[in-house]
Amino acid sequence: MDPITRQVGQHIEMEPEWEAAFTLQMKLTHVISMMQDWCASDEKVLIEAYKKCLAVLMQCHGGYTDGEQPITLSICGHSVETIRYCVSQEKVSIHLPVSRLLAGLHVLLSKSEVAYKFPELLPLSELSPPMLIEHPLRCLVLCAQVHAGMWRRNGFSLVNQIYYYHNVKCRREMFDKDVVMLQTGVSMMDPNHFLMIMLSRFELYQIFSTPDYGKRFSSEITHKDVVQQNNTLIEEMLYLIIMLVGERFSPGVGQVNATDEIKREIIHQLSIKPMAHSELVKSLPEDENKETGMESVIEAVAHFKKPGLTGRGMYELKPECAKEFNLYFYHFSRAEQSKAEEAQRKLKRQNREDTALPPPVLPPFCPLFASLVNILQSDVMLCIMGTILQWAVEHNGYAWSESMLQRVLHLIGMALQEEKQHLENVTEEHVVTFTFTQKISKPGEAPKNSPSILAMLETLQNAPYLEVHKDMIRWILKTFNAVKKMRESSPTSPVAETEGTIMEESSRDKDKAERKRKAEIARLRREKIMAQMSEMQRHFIDENKELFQQTLELDASTSAVLDHSPVASDMTLTALGPAQTQVPEQRQFVTCILCQEEQEVKVESRAMVLAAFVQRSTVLSKNRSKFIQDPEKYDPLFMHPDLSCGTHTSSCGHIMHAHCWQRYFDSVQAKEQRRQQRLRLHTSYDVENGEFLCPLCECLSNTVIPLLLPPRNIFNNRLNFSDQPNLTQWIRTISQQIKALQFLRKEESTPNNASTKNSENVDELQLPEGFRPDFRPKIPYSESIKEMLTTFGTATYKVGLKVHPNEEDPRVPIMCWGSCAYTIQSIERILSDEDKPLFGPLPCRLDDCLRSLTRFAAAHWTVASVSVVQGHFCKLFASLVPNDSHEELPCILDIDMFHLLVGLVLAFPALQCQDFSGISLGTGDLHIFHLVTMAHIIQILLTSCTEENGMDQENPPCEEESAVLALYKTLHQYTGSALKEIPSGWHLWRSVRAGIMPFLKCSALFFHYLNGVPSPPDIQVPGTSHFEHLCSYLSLPNNLICLFQENSEIMNSLIESWCRNSEVKRYLEGERDAIRYPRESNKLINLPEDYSSLINQASNFSCPKSGGDKSRAPTLCLVCGSLLCSQSYCCQTELEGEDVGACTAHTYSCGSGVGIFLRVRECQVLFLAGKTKGCFYSPPYLDDYGETDQGLRRGNPLHLCKERFKKIQKLWHQHSVTEEIGHAQEANQTLVGIDWQHL
Repeated sequence: MDPITRQVGQHIEMEPEWEAAFTLQMKLTHVISMMQDWCASDEKVLIEAYKKCLAVLMQCHGGYTDGEQPITLSICGHSVETIRYCVSQEKVSIHLPVSRLLAGLHVLLSKSEVAYKFPELLPLSELSPPMLIEHPLRCLVLCAQVHAGMWRRNGFSLVNQIYYYHNVKCRREMFDKDVVMLQTGVSMMDPNHFLMIMLSRFELYQIFSTPDYGKRFSSEITHKDVVQQNNTLIEEMLYLIIMLVGERFSPGVGQVNATDEIKREIIHQLSIKPMAHSELVKSLPEDENKETGMESVIEAVAHFKKPGLTGRGMYELKPECAKEFNLYFYHFSRAEQSKAEEAQRKLKRQNREDTALPPPVLPPFCPLFASLVNILQSDVMLCIMGTILQWAVEHNGYAWSESMLQRVLHLIGMALQEEKQHLENVTEEHVVTFTFTQKISKPGEAPKNSPSILAMLETLQNAPYLEVHKDMIRWILKTFNAVKKMRESSPTSPVAETEGTIMEESSRDKDKAERKRKAEIARLRREKIMAQMSEMQRHFIDENKELFQQTLELDASTSAVLDHSPVASDMTLTALGPAQTQVPEQRQFVTCILCQEEQEVKVESRAMVLAAFVQRSTVLSKNRSKFIQDPEKYDPLFMHPDLSCGTHTSSCGHIMHAHCWQRYFDSVQAKEQRRQQRLRLHTSYDVENGEFLCPLCECLSNTVIPLLLPPRNIFNNRLNFSDQPNLTQWIRTISQQIKALQFLRKEESTPNNASTKNSENVDELQLPEGFRPDFRPKIPYSESIKEMLTTFGTATYKVGLKVHPNEEDPRVPIMCWGSCAYTIQSIERILSDEDKPLFGPLPCRLDDCLRSLTRFAAAHWTVASVSVVQGHFCKLFASLVPNDSHEELPCILDIDMFHLLVGLVLAFPALQCQDFSGISLGTGDLHIFHLVTMAHIIQILLTSCTEENGMDQENPPCEEESAVLALYKTLHQYTGSALKEIPSGWHLWRSVRAGIMPFLKCSALFFHYLNGVPSPPDIQVPGTSHFEHLCSYLSLPNNLICLFQENSEIMNSLIESWCRNSEVKRYLEGERDAIRYPRESNKLINLPEDYSSLINQASNFSCPKSGGDKSRAPTLCLVCGSLLCSQSYCCQTELEGEDVGACTAHTYSCGSGVGIFLRVRECQVLFLAGKTKGCFYSPPYLDDYGETDQGLRRGNPLHLCKERFKKIQKLWHQHSVTEEIGHAQEANQTLVGIDWQHL
């Protein structure tokens, strides 16, 4: 069937058709196996089947000798008649179904013991072993020749056939059965005859039958290929002999059962490397029910190692099973064999054992195959071994290879193990006929007098060119001595003495001494080198003394700065206000990742920038249904407390020169334009939107943040008078300044012809003392820093509002302040959720990002128009301190106080720079902070829920509780008693404390990065709530209500104005909702423990648009829990002029462009960002073996792994989904080609 002939001269032109035969083979494999099992179920049927099969085989071999001349082979005085046949010249086929069926039945005769019960009914005497082995042997020789590269010109069809012949799907009824057929033949014939026929088929007969042929051969023929081919063929032949003797794990060939066979397969697979359950199953043969039988035995041979956050659960081989490892296991491919050998040697080295890999102890053969072992002690075998060892001893004259020698050593080891077992199991009257030890100690016959195999092994033991095999040879000599001792002690057989032991002992001692000497030499050499190195070091220090002195001084100074914080713990650290702790200015040196040049960060030097990524975010959102209708007209000045959509900035922390980055970005753009002309694929970044990959870590970025020194120190260089105003005076002053500004604005905006009138107006306006509204401060920044301030500001504005960039737009500064506030809020949320301390060790990329972002936001007003920033300040200020000109401002319940604080603090310098009355910037910060904090407390009290917990405290109320009660009563009075009934003071104080904590933490982060005051060590430890420490760091009294009492005159009127707002009334009357504090953390939806409940839920889901049809790809949004009909035309919608699938459309409404979905039918997590970016992520569901099942192919029950789900949630909280997609698309180019927008 499909016979092939070796191509000589030229390559085959047409690849022959080969797949049909193998398809048939795969389809029939299970049928053949089941048919054989059925025959074995009844003795008569088995005998009949065997006879019929044999008769058919005889017919196939009918024309067996036609036209083929018989030849006689003889080696070592044995001769055998066979036919002249060359695999490399005649036709040969890989398909031998009848022969293989007979082999299967023959094994069953042995297994069911029919062969011993009814020998007279079987035609065993008629069998012609040479005929039985002929075709399987040809097939195995074909494989050997293909490995030796002799069939290269037959193309890939042959390579594929050989691959499938050994493959786990086919080998059971192909390769395995051929080995069994050879075992059957050998067990019925003289092993010497078999070996000669085998040498002849392998075309190696000449080499071993002619003395000195090898020497002549290598000297005459200098053709490298032929030598190489012969070496490979000898190796393959020795490997085949190892298989014939060693493979006795099929029930019927050896005395084993089916589980032993599976155990052995598993042990050898796990010897290569630890494997996951699915990998193991793939490498084991399946029966007709798709079962491998692995579950029943795996516990006995392997430990299961649970998976971590990534990766899969792994099976690791138990150490006690390593001794069953056979290097020449017949199901190993070449690559697996070398991997396994390496892994096992490494293991032995770790356990400090010698690295020999001796053959394992094997189970005995069944009686029908028992004579197989004699092949090891047959004369021809000994001749082959002797010849190869001889080549290795005289290693220069011959062409031989180490793996050839390794196989011979393995065979000798097998023979010794075999003899040892025979001796152990011997009974009184039996003589052990297996006398391998005697035969290898005998020297050769008279004419040549070649040394004995044993003597050659002892010579080779000290050969320097065989370092690797030393341990194995030593193991053989040791085993030989053990067997010899057993021989001597057993009374039945006399043994010729040899001086092996003495030789071995002396060589062992010599070896030890040699190793010791080498170790000593190595040690002396090491010492000499170390001495040289320290001498060179000393020399270098002497030469560069002054340089060294500088570094030492510098080290001392930096360590002094670093030691500043622990020393400062006895003085309290204050982050803001006139009493702010003054920190010595630290010089900051950074290195550009593009040009490797180091530079100090200074005001007037060239700008250094951090790669950054700005994105819109709804991670903190409490209301996802809000949507900006017209971004061009939208005013983002006040952030609603539901944080429906913020702008988040993140950075990978890598620093570049601004001009280096500009050059890099230009080259990326140019490359992109060139690429577009060639192919229209998306890359993982979108250059049109200003995206690029960080040149160092390939993290997705879309802008850069300039690195700055603390901006407050630069502007705050005026004299501060000692008497700073209190809050009431300060509010009055600021209100007057705002009035003056507004008056001037009005003047500018109404064109007046009569200039006289104009001047009168100015006189009417009483300018507050020291206020110069026409003054324009000088900006100390260099041009390049200004340019970068504008660049980042514009990028934030563009992304945050989804509009075209316009650096003149008055909303740019608002977006910068908003991004700073939102990023700080999201970091505070993450730290709280993970119970980490606020100022614990933050990852440096986060730390750098927050520092640069805060300083940038504080410096951005210098590149914006002063009057615009002043206008923003006036409006923000008016929301807390009402004035006549600003109507229509949101009520106190609809303002996020932290965003308001950041906006006021960062816009204040634009007003303060024109004020020369001596009020410092720090005073302003402090008063703004106190004012906003009080507004926040009122917010919390107005919205606090008053359900009593029944946990009322018995002890007398402390001052905080009585103060908060008094404040609540004031509120009660101002809201016209619409406020709910007065709860206990204890309950109120508790809700104020809990509600204001996130605000205080965010403020502490903000002022820490703004003013650079180190955090008090108390806040750096996890655990307690740190309320008191935060208050002292932020110059607040521990009893926050004191703020109201100290400033009662102005505060009462302010509270009254806040409470009079109609929206507050509507809320108190229950007509509208408001956000309660503290805001709950957003989490992804709760997933069911068992995946089947998700499948049920999805199977009931029908497409919302196609009238009750089941959805083909139901997809669950993990953020809000909606089920969507993904990847289908029915649910496509139009988004910004493009057709997009349901998931992409949903990301825009639910996650402002970013989405996390679970594709239920595939059990895959899908990350989407924008229209062109997406990737698949491993799902949080694992089976019992710790593996995910993407595509539900294996179908094992799946359960939720909470740690993995937390990891996905963390990615979402940290805004890293887009970054994750970028990395995935860079690593796997196929992801770029998927049309994500259609999902």
